[in-house]
Amino acid sequence: MEIKDVRAGEVSYEKLIINPSWCKGCGICVAFCPKKVLSIENEKIVVNDIEKCIQCGMCELRCPDFAIYVGGKNNEKRA
Repeated sequence: MEIKDVRAGEVSYEKLIINPSWCKGCGICVAFCPKKVLSIENEKIVVNDIEKCIQCGMCELRCPDFAIYVGGKNNEKRA
């Protein structure tokens, strides 16, 4: 599920929050994602399958542009 405009320009996928305007398309986050959740399309980060995300934080840790971060809580359940 994609929710736009969490903060100006950000896109939330519940587990990940991405600011596409900050993404330079370097692909570092893609390379470090152990579940291959991310890819680069048109020089920007794209989430392929958010259900595979384990919220390990490697994408957030390695992104030099702070364009992606882990959102929500690992074990949070929706009502």
